[in-house]
Amino acid sequence: MLPFILVGLLLAFLAVLLSKTVRIIPQARAGIVERFGKYKQTLPAGLNIVVPFVDRVRYMIDLREQVVSFPPQPVITEDNLVVSIDTVIYFQVTDPIAATYEIANYIQAVEQLTMTTLRNIVGGMDLEDTLTSREEINNGLRGVLDEATGKWGIRVNRVEIKGIDPPPSIKDAMEKQMRADRDKRALVLQAEGQRQSAILTAEGNKQSSILNAEGERESAILRAQADREASILRAQGEGQAIQTVFQAIHDGQPDQSLLAYQYLQMMPKIAEGSANKVWIVPSEIGRALEGLGSTMTEMAGIPQDATPTKRVDMGPTEPQGTLGSSGASDAAQKAAAEAIAAAQQIAMPAGGKTSTPGRAGAEQSGQEPPPQ
Repeated sequence: MLPFILVGLLLAFLAVLLSKTVRIIPQARAGIVERFGKYKQTLPAGLNIVVPFVDRVRYMIDLREQVVSFPPQPVITEDNLVVSIDTVIYFQVTDPIAATYEIANYIQAVEQLTMTTLRNIVGGMDLEDTLTSREEINNGLRGVLDEATGKWGIRVNRVEIKGIDPPPSIKDAMEKQMRADRDKRALVLQAEGQRQSAILTAEGNKQSSILNAEGERESAILRAQADREASILRAQGEGQAIQTVFQAIHDGQPDQSLLAYQYLQMMPKIAEGSANKVWIVPSEIGRALEGLGSTMTEMAGIPQDATPTKRVDMGPTEPQGTLGSSGASDAAQKAAAEAIAAAQQIAMPAGGKTSTPGRAGAEQSGQEPPPQ
């Protein structure tokens, strides 16, 4: 029974000895080995053999790039305004021994160094520069941190500012300013648009006026040409009409009777108008009327030298109401006299006077006309 217990104890001791001798370090890690509390060596990644119960892996250092975000910190600007700034730092351990023995807690040290450096940089800038100079602040932080953390075995790759929050009152003022700037830009753009629209409208009106003037000119030219052609055609028509009338008169060979008839037709037109008081009747009208009477007498079949004769009672065989040659001659002469009287009445308007050329001057002057 005792041998089995000894064998078991031996196996257990060998297992513990093996575990203390063989150490496996993960990738991108570094093991700091101490012998009797003193630094002995740095174990790389992979399988490593150490002296059991003598060497001890004291620290396991991560060699990858690390990201640390710090909470917002109040910072006072040059114009005495308090802003909250939160930052993010990207760093990497380059020397595990220095990171282990040169600083107790390098993450806390980096945080505090970042805050103090940020206050120094922002303290020399006003609010507007702080809000618009993030790249300058980042470069300043990284330069200071690289110089301070180099002896700690740490390299700061990037420093980023996540946010800068001014006080609420400053936010309100900034919003009003931005709103005013946007309104101003909107008004400027609107004015530019209206100016451009006015320019385009004026150009359009100019082109329209030019086209309208050209159209009116073309229309006036065409209208003038049409009027000229119409006048020419009208003149040609009137000439042809006059020529036709004169040709018809020439072919008809008018006599004194036709002229007398035309005189009678024109007398009413001459007498029109209430302001007509005195009319001068040419002496030719009298001769024309005499010719008209003679013509009517001839049309009735009565010779001009015929004289009225007494009516002879032929007895009951003669029809009652039959007009003989004497009666026909009387009727023709009566008709001619009535025509002459009617022409004279038409030619003399109400309240007016008629005169012949030889008597007109005497009647108008109130003297006795000379005997004819």
